[in-house]
Amino acid sequence: MPRKKAVVKAAGARGAKRPAKRAATEARLLAVDIGNTDTVVGVLEGRKVRGFWRLTSARTTADEIGLRLEALLRRDGVGADARRLGAVVCSVAPALTGAWLEALESLTGAPAIEVTAATAKSLPIRYHDKSVVGADRIANAMGARLYGTPAIVVDLGTATTFDCVSQQGAYLGGVIAPGVMTSAEELFRRAARIPRVELRRPVRALGRNTEESLQAGVVWGTAGQVDALVRRLALEMKGTPHVIGTGGLAKLIAPECETINVVDEALTLKGMALLWEENR
Repeated sequence: MPRKKAVVKAAGARGAKRPAKRAATEARLLAVDIGNTDTVVGVLEGRKVRGFWRLTSARTTADEIGLRLEALLRRDGVGADARRLGAVVCSVAPALTGAWLEALESLTGAPAIEVTAATAKSLPIRYHDKSVVGADRIANAMGARLYGTPAIVVDLGTATTFDCVSQQGAYLGGVIAPGVMTSAEELFRRAARIPRVELRRPVRALGRNTEESLQAGVVWGTAGQVDALVRRLALEMKGTPHVIGTGGLAKLIAPECETINVVDEALTLKGMALLWEENR
């Protein structure tokens, strides 16, 4: 696998500059990716991400969601045109989906499109049971085709998932592994003498204290797992796959991997935009 890397960022992310008002008001789509830990809300113009925000996933009412969305959109100059936006939802948290769908319909004036195997019209799915494929994995597979196929998407979120797309653009399946923070939190919970530490790039592999030891184990251990699984998956695929990193922890883990070629924080949103275009 080549080690050439690139990072694709979207405007409006935490810590990034806000998009210009003129660009924001041209946006046509509101995409909501509801995860178990985070919910990412993105504003897109066509397939271009104009801004996105990462929120904590939590049970709340449609009214509360609506007020939060209006505030975010108004802050970046999109509020006046909210009724002209389309909406698409990708959710792996069923308990939260209904309130978001209700809020988006109230905000935009039309039902949101949901990411499912049925709405991914151009994506052949080779899973034995299409109905159990996670919406996020479908959106990632859609987005991966923007980089060319074959492809492997490594999504570093609550779980670490590997989604494989064939040279012909079909979703083949992949791997689901415990997520970085999921594993770390379970370790902190079960081991009384191990303290919580900030996860950042390790100073060295041979830790000289508990903090260094944990950072090396979690960060470089995950990077090693990613590389090992990508190589195994690539052997079972035809051609040399593009390997794309995404998810909330991609910026921490992907630079330590030898097999990830590009990091695109907004890949899931871009895949959702493609699906929305097919279902307009």
